[in-house]
Amino acid sequence: MEVLALYLPQYHPIPENDRWWGKGFTEWTNVTRARPLFAGHAQPHLPADLGFTDLRVAETRQAQADLARAHGVTGFCYWHYWFAGHRLLERPLDEVVDSGRPEFPFCVAWANQSWSGIWHGAPDRILIEQTYPGPDDDRAHFASLLPAFCDPRYIRVGGRPLFFVYQPGSLPEPARFVETWQKMAVDAGLGGLHLVACLGESPYRDQVADGFDAGVLFRYPFARTTEAKVRERLVNRGLSRGPKRFPYADVLADPPPEFTGPIIPAVYPNWDNTPRSGRGGVVATGATPARFGAHVRRGLELAARLPVDQQVLMIKSWNEWAEGNYLEPDQETGTARLEALQFELLRAGLGAR
Repeated sequence: MEVLALYLPQYHPIPENDRWWGKGFTEWTNVTRARPLFAGHAQPHLPADLGFTDLRVAETRQAQADLARAHGVTGFCYWHYWFAGHRLLERPLDEVVDSGRPEFPFCVAWANQSWSGIWHGAPDRILIEQTYPGPDDDRAHFASLLPAFCDPRYIRVGGRPLFFVYQPGSLPEPARFVETWQKMAVDAGLGGLHLVACLGESPYRDQVADGFDAGVLFRYPFARTTEAKVRERLVNRGLSRGPKRFPYADVLADPPPEFTGPIIPAVYPNWDNTPRSGRGGVVATGATPARFGAHVRRGLELAARLPVDQQVLMIKSWNEWAEGNYLEPDQETGTARLEALQFELLRAGLGAR
């Protein structure tokens, strides 16, 4: 079974972020500015063992891979940004591919959405728009990823390179996209792709009809208790100050019946996006390592129902610090979430490789 952690390559300055938010902006800018917004709210969450990572540093990428491997993560899934030929935050993955280091499996997820100012509390500000110019752009996009797909470390499922699409419903013609990319992959000698549609954060439900090989179900790890719903209504009506708060669920919910076909389960270590969104954010309260371990346990059971050569558990995420959504060690719990993951893998007979 593959145990994959989504990996945000945002921890290094780029000219675009310098222009939009000020010189030197990275995810750490928002993380370190965060403050508690209600009684018992723990902020800021600060890194421990790995420190404030800079993903331009090869030793940092190696340390991340070593830590992940030691606790049972079998590969990173790098978020990839392509805007009609314009790439963003590409340096970490490019250097991983070009250098051959770290010797750690990986795959790619295309975050095909427009960038807004949500990372800096301005969600209505469009920074760069996601567009779909047509066949020439598809060919250029595929060519840009081909060195990664051909890398011996690239993760294959069912013998084919694994590729995720974050917003399949935003594609002008999802079925045409699937057909086009599968043909390009076959023509390139890859035998096709194992294409996975990301589900749960949009109304899209047509992954089977459109030809995707599987879906991965992203859902916040909340228990919508009566008390939390009342608080949410008060916030929505302006009668109480945000952020919205929901307790982290005791167990991972099963996929609803409307999600058909093979469904890869996804587990969230935590959730608190107030470093990005302030009082407009959402917080999962009580997100302990033990509760995360319970989600991993159920996620492994669900993944085990998939065909043997297609079993994947997705962890969202390795390092989304401004969403409070990370496995990397922090100053509050250290490596406890990683240890909870490792414990559940060992319990399931899937010890760290």
